[in-house]
Amino acid sequence: MHVDFDVAWQVMKWPLAACLLLPPLLVYLGLHVVKREVIFVDLALAQLATLGTCVALIMGYSFSDRISFWISLAVTFLGAALFSWSRNSEKQHVPQEAIIGITFVVAAAGVILLLSRVAGGKEELEHLLTGDILNVTAGDVAQRAVIFAALAGFFAAFHRHFALISENAKAAAASGLKVRLWDFLFYAAFAVVVVFFVRVAGVLLTFAYLIVPAVCSVMLAQTWKSRLMVGWGIAAAASLVGLWASFSMDLPTGAAIVCACGLALVIVTIGVSLKKGELV
Repeated sequence: MHVDFDVAWQVMKWPLAACLLLPPLLVYLGLHVVKREVIFVDLALAQLATLGTCVALIMGYSFSDRISFWISLAVTFLGAALFSWSRNSEKQHVPQEAIIGITFVVAAAGVILLLSRVAGGKEELEHLLTGDILNVTAGDVAQRAVIFAALAGFFAAFHRHFALISENAKAAAASGLKVRLWDFLFYAAFAVVVVFFVRVAGVLLTFAYLIVPAVCSVMLAQTWKSRLMVGWGIAAAASLVGLWASFSMDLPTGAAIVCACGLALVIVTIGVSLKKGELV
């Protein structure tokens, strides 16, 4: 199949920049999610961001209006507060994952109900799920790169606190850390990342970037730094494959990258299993 690389570059250069510059912070957050064993927290936050956007749409604002962004962020912050409050304690009998799952289901149902009252609701739902990363602009990439860099600095400054809580919340509490306060700060910053990325990439691609590279890197590396590098490499490789498939076969870009991420997970799982002799 012939591919005009000049045309491909013109079409794909900013989507490629977004897929290379923005996922490293998502991979870092994904590593925390895997450590905390709350796999669907990012999907729940992404769905809350979508719910906030739907609230703005039902109020008469468009997807691109600034007020739509702030409503989406406010709803996601409420989710961050809920998840930090629902942190397991010795006296708590309801697992945090149950709270997260319920939040996701209710938010998803709310999205469907709200969009049923909006003209073109089916198209809006598809847009919110799959995003529009193919049409991302230089301004979109630059804005998110600056914001993600600032948030990366925040997570780097307090990495020890966040890592201790993710690895052993009881030990963190015993050391004097206010676990629920730090959890709220973690999830609030997490919410900002999710809201900004969902608005260009959609819920599905956001979830894929957060979880798949992190899971792969946990299987392949041991330290936070090495896992972050491996995870970014896997995210970059999946992005390249997905973008190439999207352009050459005229496929939806976000869905192609998500499937490429899934393929990467299969390859890593088989490779690790073969190395351990589990498939022999």
